[in-house]
Amino acid sequence: MTAVMIQGTGSNVGKSMLVAGLCRAAVRRGLSVAPFKPQNMSNNAAVTADGGEIGRAQALQARACGLEPVTDMNPVLLKPETETGSQVILQGRVIGRAQARDYQSLKPRLLAGVLDSFARLAAAHDLIIVEGAGSPAEVNLRPRDIANMGFARAAGVPVVLAGDIDRGGVIAQIVGTQAVIDADDAAMIRGFLINKFRGDPRLFDDGYRMIEERTGWPGFGVVPWFAGAHRLPAEDAVDLRHGQGEGLHVVCLTLSRIANFDDLDPLAAEPGIRLTMLAPGQAIPGDAGLVIVPGSKSTLGDLAFLRAQGWDIDLAAHHRRGGHVLGICGGYQMLGRVIDDPSGADGVAGQVAGLGLLDVATVMSGTKRLERVQGTALGQPVSGYEIHMGRTSGPDCARPFAHVPEADGATSPDGRVTGSYLHGLFSDDAFRAAFLARLGATSRPGFEAGVDAALDDLADHLEAHLDVAGLLAVAR
Repeated sequence: MTAVMIQGTGSNVGKSMLVAGLCRAAVRRGLSVAPFKPQNMSNNAAVTADGGEIGRAQALQARACGLEPVTDMNPVLLKPETETGSQVILQGRVIGRAQARDYQSLKPRLLAGVLDSFARLAAAHDLIIVEGAGSPAEVNLRPRDIANMGFARAAGVPVVLAGDIDRGGVIAQIVGTQAVIDADDAAMIRGFLINKFRGDPRLFDDGYRMIEERTGWPGFGVVPWFAGAHRLPAEDAVDLRHGQGEGLHVVCLTLSRIANFDDLDPLAAEPGIRLTMLAPGQAIPGDAGLVIVPGSKSTLGDLAFLRAQGWDIDLAAHHRRGGHVLGICGGYQMLGRVIDDPSGADGVAGQVAGLGLLDVATVMSGTKRLERVQGTALGQPVSGYEIHMGRTSGPDCARPFAHVPEADGATSPDGRVTGSYLHGLFSDDAFRAAFLARLGATSRPGFEAGVDAALDDLADHLEAHLDVAGLLAVAR
């Protein structure tokens, strides 16, 4: 068993992308490699080959390894539903909800599952590249930690610490981490790297040497900003990106608990599409040709949030002007007449009026549907995955969006409002082209091939600027 763990000095320092690039670089060396993240917090989830769900970042890392994603790659997934509470998923399955203050009591059970998944994954591969979460410098969370040093110590996995120079203060980030963590935790760290450098890396030579002298840790290199990052799916909602194209204006409502937002990545990559991720408090632009109500981890909560922004009024006006609306998963549920949650599966039990743009009704249940599907839509092949609670029915379901192979979704009589449970639908070039053609826009093929090319470019980038061989040699 050989493994190395990439931890960060904070959130969003680029750990997920570093692991994806290192995975691809290690695979090129002829190794059987798999990614692993003990605990992830994200509403961007992927359905796995073994019928569970993990963070989409680990699904991308699995792709970098040439593997199908499995639940062991991310045994604990926390999906935030409120500011203080999350759905807890262990080895791909929901085990309940937890408030932040109560989560610590679950840690012993979760750590056992983490170590079980890690051992099973490690037994099947030559090398495991592990991604931490947040920062080991959050020493207030160190008791019962399963995401960083708690895992590294329990599994005996050496650590490389990544700092983010783009946000400033990287010397303090790394030196300060050593200063505040336990000495036995610090002993697990075998070196550091600097990520997201802009400009001439030689200008940081003195700072680099200072970190080495202050910490006694060797440096593995300085990674310049990777220009191709926008071609890879983002993990966090803070990374939501606008499209850079021109032409058809597509507006996506940025809900407070937006989920599976990489559904929009293929549209953002289209040169003939101007994609706007509409921020809270902003009105839906009058020139929008298509408004997308995306997936949500809290359908009823985000329906209330949508109304609080005045977007319900804007959507009705957009539709009256002849505009098109697409609801995906939770967004599809919101477009209907009513959402009934008799057992409080999505929050508080009760019935709430929907937006009324589709003649359908949704009944929530505690059973989550997790399935990868394929079929046809608009006469073209389409594939994706379903990850939702609730079942939707009504007259508009007589005009389904897709057949995968069962009928999915609904369409209004005028054809301008559509809903679907299918995530990942825009990744299929032929379907995306057909969908956009109905809106008067053209499409450029090759999205999926572009993701693989970006992973190759990322590996090349790391090989050029890091001592990849030395970093991988840390693994044991």
